[in-house]
Amino acid sequence: MPDLHVSWTDYHDLIETLALQIYDSGWDFDQVVCLAKGGLRAGDILCRLFDLPLAVLSTASYGGKDNRHRGQLIFSRDLSMTTPNLGSRVLVVDDLVDSGVSLERSTAWLLHKYGFYIEEIRTAVIWYKACSTTKPDYYSQFLTDNPWIHQPFEKYEQMSLPDLAATRRTPQAV
Repeated sequence: MPDLHVSWTDYHDLIETLALQIYDSGWDFDQVVCLAKGGLRAGDILCRLFDLPLAVLSTASYGGKDNRHRGQLIFSRDLSMTTPNLGSRVLVVDDLVDSGVSLERSTAWLLHKYGFYIEEIRTAVIWYKACSTTKPDYYSQFLTDNPWIHQPFEKYEQMSLPDLAATRRTPQAV
C-alpha cells in the first residue's frame, strides 16, 4: 500500500470535515480531551470551533527511526486542563486510529481517573483505518488499507535546531 502524504491544506480540511460531522450529529458535549501529541492540533481547532475547554492527555507509544516503531503505551500522570473539573460529556480527539489500542486504553484511563465526572465519552479522529479493533464515533476519512500517514508537521521529527538555523537564519545587518 502506498504511503499517504497530507498537505497542511488537506490536513485542515479534514479537521473541518470532522468538526462538521460532530456538529451535524447534534451531540451536546462540554469538554474536548486531545491525545498528545497526535491529537493536539485537531483538539485545538475543535475546542475553538465549539468554544469548549480543552484538556490534554499526553501519551506516547511511537519512537525509533522516523518515529515508526510502536512500543509500550505510556500515559501522563494527570490531564492538563484549565477547568476545575472535567466535563461530563467528553469528546476524545486523536489524529488517527490504526490498531485501536491507544484510543481504547485512553478512554479506559479517563474513566478510571475521572469517571466520577463522566456521563458519556465519544471519540473523534481524522483517519480511521480498517485494521483498527475499535471504531471511533466520528472520523473524517476511512482508510481500507493501512498506509503510513505523512502529516505536514512530520518534518520536525527529523529536523534538528542546527538544521533549522542553517536554513532559516540570514546574516544580521550591522
